[in-house]
Amino acid sequence: MNIIHTNAGIIPPVPTILNEQQKFDRDGMQLLIDSLIHKGVHGLFFLGTAGEFNQFDAGEREEIAEFCIDYTDGRLPVWIGTGSNTTSEALRLTRHAARSGATGVVIINPYYCKLSEESLFTHYAAIAEASELPLMLYNFPALTGQDLSPAFVRRLAARYSQVVGIKETVDQLSHIRQMILQVQEVNPAFAVFCGFDEYLLPTLAAGGTGAIAASANFAPQLMLGLYSSFQQNQFTEVLEYHRKLIQIPPLYALDDPFIPAIKEAVRLAGLPVPTFSHAPATPWNEEKERQLKQIFTNAGIPFA
Repeated sequence: MNIIHTNAGIIPPVPTILNEQQKFDRDGMQLLIDSLIHKGVHGLFFLGTAGEFNQFDAGEREEIAEFCIDYTDGRLPVWIGTGSNTTSEALRLTRHAARSGATGVVIINPYYCKLSEESLFTHYAAIAEASELPLMLYNFPALTGQDLSPAFVRRLAARYSQVVGIKETVDQLSHIRQMILQVQEVNPAFAVFCGFDEYLLPTLAAGGTGAIAASANFAPQLMLGLYSSFQQNQFTEVLEYHRKLIQIPPLYALDDPFIPAIKEAVRLAGLPVPTFSHAPATPWNEEKERQLKQIFTNAGIPFA
């Protein structure tokens, strides 16, 4: 298997397709993977927040990771979410991802119980020392309850060369800017991806790497268009794409959790995949559908 290695650009955090019994749907997953590859994204990230990683046990996560790596078959880099509340489980999942042929792993910090900085550093250090696989951090303090500060990430990246990047799902541009400036001082190749769609342009302008954001699943043409236009210094086009992308964030407020909205957006964009999510997510309804269509219209995203 000839895996392409890259750590830049637009990487969708791929939702895990489930059937009506809330079990992994392989056929639907194949359809989504093929569609994303055909549309030209730069990599695939499985078992992140959109992938409902927290709703599966370790065995199920290994099964899903192995399937997605095997089916992608080197057509794109594959990143696997292996974060856990326990260091032992994160180690297990990371080692499994390495054995299965993942490009790298994305590791969110333990959540619910806040950790001291030393405990958090020890957690990530144990994972980095157990595997040579490239490791990307995942900062989502609104859900974990604990921020990964630029100073903390700088310290970790300075110690471990396999800590290659971070997904910054933070609603604060100054945090992203400081992450870029501080960590790239110790590792100029350190990749900083924004996690929110509307931050792609300012992230790139500050020296960041790209986006790992949900709209890359249902409107990859917008992020890919902005990214490509930015690389080619076509700033009129950059602004046109940016003005469309900033129409998307209301989509994530349609439901809590927001994962069903992402799956319904994939379906509305024309891919006939099941849109079931784990309970206690609430069923989709006509009002949410109406609002979703309006968001698509505002952002210039075609739908049937």
